[in-house]
Amino acid sequence: MIISVASGKGGTGKTSVAVALAKSLEEPAQLLDCDVEAPNGHIFMKPQWEKKETVYLQIPKVDEKKCTYCRACSQLCQFKAILVLGETILTFPEMCHACGGCFLVCDPKALIPDKKELGEIEEGWSGTVHFVHGRLRVGEPMSPPLIREVKKRIKKDTLAILDAPPGTSCPVIQTVKGSDYTILVTEPTPFGLYDLKLAVAALGTLNIPCGVILNRADVGDHQVQTYLQSEGIPLLMEIPFERRIAEGYAQGKSLVEIRPELKEPFQKLFVEIKGQIKKKPYE
Repeated sequence: MIISVASGKGGTGKTSVAVALAKSLEEPAQLLDCDVEAPNGHIFMKPQWEKKETVYLQIPKVDEKKCTYCRACSQLCQFKAILVLGETILTFPEMCHACGGCFLVCDPKALIPDKKELGEIEEGWSGTVHFVHGRLRVGEPMSPPLIREVKKRIKKDTLAILDAPPGTSCPVIQTVKGSDYTILVTEPTPFGLYDLKLAVAALGTLNIPCGVILNRADVGDHQVQTYLQSEGIPLLMEIPFERRIAEGYAQGKSLVEIRPELKEPFQKLFVEIKGQIKKKPYE
């Protein structure tokens, strides 16, 4: 089973929920931090690192002795990473999405596989939780390729919890795609509600069932609850706004370390999610 934890905006407590769920379960689990631009799950999991790997992106390099300037590669590339001007061919590695299509359409085989550093992936253990995260190379504009590499570490026989990046753009879609269920974490504010609606719409397009955890639930208003009721989206849990939670977070403590009594609700939450998945299968 793959459960992703996402949010329409940053700062809602998404990582806190993902870590708390992983630490609460009595069965072995994986936690994969897919927020590769700013990973912070390791701060709370404190894993013992066992493996570190540099990840490279395959990009095309031109052998101009073979190139016939037929433009087949540049016409195929939707990201304008290859440009042919007369008898000059230019490549733009920072725009390449590494789809590999250019290699397939190049009849004279003038494109040679090259590589550029994308980032790195670290793996380790925190108790019975296998922890994985990616760290995007500074200056690299595209995170989805590294997120794909992080997700390749998912073990099919183990529950996987994916901590998604904030927002609803490509990195989030790349993370939640293929999940059995998504927990959306939000807050009872106008901004929280607005971005929650965007996240729900994105998951609807992907046909992924979801439920909502309301963080800092005792501030703001009740518009989020009203929206969830109108859309038939389950409210999975409410987490109160407390100073000791904020202080513990600043010290690198997980939610269930600060509030041990929340461990049982997170266990029940997992059981409820499994029940919802059985009721709402999807392709």
